[in-house]
Amino acid sequence: MTKKIILLALCSMLVAPCFAAEAQQATKRPRIGVLSSRLGPMPTREGAFQEGLRKLGYVEGQNITIEYRYAAEKLNRLPGLANELVRSKVDVIVAVSTPAIEAAKNATKTIPIIMAGVSDPVGTGFVASLARPGSNITGFSLQSSELSGKRLELLKEVIPKLSRVAFLVHGQDRGHRLFVKEAQDAGESLGMQIQPLAVAGLEEIEGSFPAMVRERMGGLVVQPIFVSTHGLRIAELAVRNRLPTISDPMEFAEAGGLMSYGPSRSALWWRAAIYVDKILKGTKSMDLPVEQPTKFEFIVNLKTAKQIGLTIPPNVLVRADKVIR
Repeated sequence: MTKKIILLALCSMLVAPCFAAEAQQATKRPRIGVLSSRLGPMPTREGAFQEGLRKLGYVEGQNITIEYRYAAEKLNRLPGLANELVRSKVDVIVAVSTPAIEAAKNATKTIPIIMAGVSDPVGTGFVASLARPGSNITGFSLQSSELSGKRLELLKEVIPKLSRVAFLVHGQDRGHRLFVKEAQDAGESLGMQIQPLAVAGLEEIEGSFPAMVRERMGGLVVQPIFVSTHGLRIAELAVRNRLPTISDPMEFAEAGGLMSYGPSRSALWWRAAIYVDKILKGTKSMDLPVEQPTKFEFIVNLKTAKQIGLTIPPNVLVRADKVIR
């Protein structure tokens, strides 16, 4: 009887650490960092991300933690926010916009970084190639610079005699040069003159509109980075100056811009959730190719068209995914 008691005691001593280790592992909650240059969350995007995670079995606050950091368009804050996420020992960082990706890249060479949309990940030096990123960075290309030509074509269809177009870009975002180059190349083939206007904050944006009027610009393309923070104000100024506008994403047309055309951000954030899941399950970021968008959204705001005295041709309206009346 004594021998049995001793054996049972020994077994319990051996098994207990195993159970303790398993319990510790089970209670370890993965941490996701989200780094953005925006003012704050956009429900259609973060909502799609969280819904995608839920479909994969992750519920925020239960078995996963999400740390959000927003720079409120003060790009000089991004390095500090990126370092905060690194110090909090997140398992993966989802970075939104070129400046945010750059800040995350400078903050860590080991924590996986998922680009939640960037105009040209190879041209900006974030990855070696789309198929083989070659570092701790992977994610999704927006192809935004390549879509500049498509947005100009849409403006041309609405305004056949259009010849001069202003291009509002964020001067502190080094990715803006890609937007400008693609727009100028496309403009040349369409017989348009493209006038880049590099600005930073709202004051400079507001100050750029008198120059557009003086230069008799017939249309305006807005770099997407401005939409979340200043989209509503840009749309108001464009209507006041009777200037047809187009940008990406869909929130621009919903804020009062004439048209939006670009990759579906909701679909992109769903895919970001899938990449987070793969990384948490052990896949290396360098083994995940950078994906290009497959779903695009085109929205037309007829209320805005009426305010600026513009008629949208039926052949343009029929292609719209959504028409705001």
